[in-house]
Amino acid sequence: MTGICTGRVAAVTGAGRGLGRAHARALAAEGAAVVVNDLGVAADGAGGSAGPAQQVVEEIRAHGGRAVAHTGDITTDEGAASLVATALDAFGRLDALVNNAGFLRDRMLVNLAEDDWDAVMRVHLKGHFLPLKHAAAHWRAESKAGRTPDARVVNTSSGAGLLGSVGQANYSAAKAGILGLTLVAAAELARYGVQVNALAPAARTRMTERTFAAAMAPVEGAFDAMAPENVSPLVVWLASAESAGVTGRVFEAEGGRITVMEGWRPGPTADKGARWAPAEAGAAARELLAAAEPGRAAYGVN
Repeated sequence: MTGICTGRVAAVTGAGRGLGRAHARALAAEGAAVVVNDLGVAADGAGGSAGPAQQVVEEIRAHGGRAVAHTGDITTDEGAASLVATALDAFGRLDALVNNAGFLRDRMLVNLAEDDWDAVMRVHLKGHFLPLKHAAAHWRAESKAGRTPDARVVNTSSGAGLLGSVGQANYSAAKAGILGLTLVAAAELARYGVQVNALAPAARTRMTERTFAAAMAPVEGAFDAMAPENVSPLVVWLASAESAGVTGRVFEAEGGRITVMEGWRPGPTADKGARWAPAEAGAAARELLAAAEPGRAAYGVN
């Protein structure tokens, strides 16, 4: 098997279904050995060998690829550490980490329970931080031992993290936090040979099918723009050595469209050179807003 990831080892979290499954299969198709992480169980309630992680492993192996399952909880320190250990034990190295695991607990802000806030933060934000931390510790050790890696991290944000989404305060905040984590990790880990980027995908998954059912439905005979497999080629490239020099960036991917997001950048500015009075500050702010590009509305705003 030859491809842009030949000889590389990638770990993908939340890879039993949806986007994660598509990423794992695409990485394997390009030559990577893949650690398929998923905490879930099969549709019949069974776990173990019948679970979704092992099912994806079997799909990859059936096409001549190499893969192992990891069913640990990556929102715990032990589970995240074992993800990295699984890659090292099975394949002797780790070259790429794709943080993808997530789920939803949607509520309007005034009805959002603290437990639902904490659960989404745990799975999305903590579930990115801990695998990244343990992978980074391994790569730092490799670098200090004189074996500087050519490592990659792909984090999964969302349009909700970029713009906000009505009814998804917890999810939007977690996904925005992932963007901040990406920027810091890219800056801190560059010295160890690690590149860190983020992706805001739009695709049909178990999460989006419920929330945006009409928009996500395929149209018979037309290009299925919402198929999760459309997002995976960019993930594969970012995980490969071919993406050398690309770090600290955020991409949107939907259907056949790829966009580099430019994020928060200074716009119109006023400097009095002294302290503003409140009324003066307000007048200046009005003038600056009139000269600035208009903001984009959050998802779900009519």
